[in-house]
Amino acid sequence: MTLDSHRYTDAEIDAVWKCMRERRDMRHFLRDPLPEGCLDRLVDAAQFAPSVGFMQPWRFLRITDPALRDEIRELVEAERLVTAGALPSRNQEFLEVKIEGLRECAEVLAVALMPQRERHVIGRRTMPQMDLASIGCAVQNMWLAARAEGVGLGWVSFFDPEQLARLLELPAGASPVALLCIGRVAAFYPRPMFEQAGWGRRLARAQILFENRWPEGAGGTEPAY
Repeated sequence: MTLDSHRYTDAEIDAVWKCMRERRDMRHFLRDPLPEGCLDRLVDAAQFAPSVGFMQPWRFLRITDPALRDEIRELVEAERLVTAGALPSRNQEFLEVKIEGLRECAEVLAVALMPQRERHVIGRRTMPQMDLASIGCAVQNMWLAARAEGVGLGWVSFFDPEQLARLLELPAGASPVALLCIGRVAAFYPRPMFEQAGWGRRLARAQILFENRWPEGAGGTEPAY
């Protein structure tokens, strides 16, 4: 056995990197249905994600009721306006950015963080937020799988969690953390949408990778919007 015996082929590695580079948080969708079996495959991809203590805290609600989808969109729109109000210097600029595709996308999944996570101690005793990090890994798996199949996926986080939990009749203690818009797209954005709109840029490696201790003068965070 050689040191490279577990290595993927160059073509396979290139495909993984291509998928990561071209993954986009999509907001513009076609109304066409998803490819046969695609939704099931994306949920299976989520199940392959790592989770702290193997807790698997994610649950998915497929929203097939058009009236319910409209109610969810009303919650998102209400939060969009509140967010715009919190950005007085860029209010109009933000309002011109499309933040969701709930009307057009083929499928909507609500992602819930389950209350049973509280019994999981491994990896959470001092860092309880690792359950939420696990859901992030699951959604990223879905994003990459969707991109590989040529399907768009957008994570919508503009909503009041308590209001959405009531609307979805989630069990006590469960919390919605994402609305996933999934569907075919005419094209993937050449760059992340908020980057294209001038809201930020991808940080350089030197801005995020340090050694041993925090360097003097490195600061803490990028300016807020």
